[in-house]
Amino acid sequence: MTTVRHEAIVPLSAAGRRFDQALAEMFPDYSRSRLTAWIKDGAATLDGAVTAPRHLLRGGEKVLLQAELAVEVHSQPEAIALDVVHQDDYLLVLNKPAGLVVHPGAGNPAGTVLNALLHLDPKLAELPRGGIVHRLDKETSGLMVVARSLAAHTGLVEMLSRHEVERQYEAVVLGTLVAGGTVDAPIGRHMGDRLRQAVRDEEDGKHAVTHYRLRERFRAHSLIQCSLETGRTHQIRVHMAHIGHPLVGDPLYGGGLKLPKGATPDLVAALRGFRRQALHAERLAFEHPVTGEPLSFAAERPADQQGLIDALRADAVGHEPE
Repeated sequence: MTTVRHEAIVPLSAAGRRFDQALAEMFPDYSRSRLTAWIKDGAATLDGAVTAPRHLLRGGEKVLLQAELAVEVHSQPEAIALDVVHQDDYLLVLNKPAGLVVHPGAGNPAGTVLNALLHLDPKLAELPRGGIVHRLDKETSGLMVVARSLAAHTGLVEMLSRHEVERQYEAVVLGTLVAGGTVDAPIGRHMGDRLRQAVRDEEDGKHAVTHYRLRERFRAHSLIQCSLETGRTHQIRVHMAHIGHPLVGDPLYGGGLKLPKGATPDLVAALRGFRRQALHAERLAFEHPVTGEPLSFAAERPADQQGLIDALRADAVGHEPE
């Protein structure tokens, strides 16, 4: 276990404020919920005494914060190769392949990104969710950021909640779009299928906004770029299906295989062989949560998605009027 120890004097400007509120401002590396728990456990004292979180301060008191970071996750480390795009003392950026689950769960107790991360850095076991602050679906490829310290974890979670992390995706969808647009529709759990999400009314769903832009149009499909304002489960998949343009290969929202009339043999093979949602997290940009440095990362589309796009282009060219 890692022990943290800090001493500080409550500033006079904090007079009249609650202990937990002032502590959160004095030690921004830690979340307010964690600091409140430490106050209740006696790990954060005021002038040497255990004090209630709501105690009102006068200013000038001595704060001693001394706590052990308990193990937050109990999954086993596994030697699974990870494509690490960037790493420093505070965070990692990964390029996740399609087919790799992020968190252990029902049906996937091991062999996940989390298991691989614990092998790469055992101290991640002391962070909530092993430092994973956002996830990608199993069959979605691309970039994701992982915190390696409590300071980075707190910062990244706050940045995500304030929509300060730019996440850009590329997708292949059914149908021919003529322009881009925005889908602003709440998302919640599907009423009849616990594996699915659905567009719901504002009372039952969570606010969700997806912006999309047309990159290339084929005979019966479109290549689009998507950016997220929010990060709901299956958000792009649900929103695009909602407007009648589900992702190619999507087993939950795609509505099954659809072949364009007169499709070339190569395109038929590509569409039949593409057995995942055609979605790739291609760009991630944010300010470093500790140093403030602007960071930007890009990941090339994987070979299977490139092959699908190549087949769609060739089919379109083959049907152009002479």
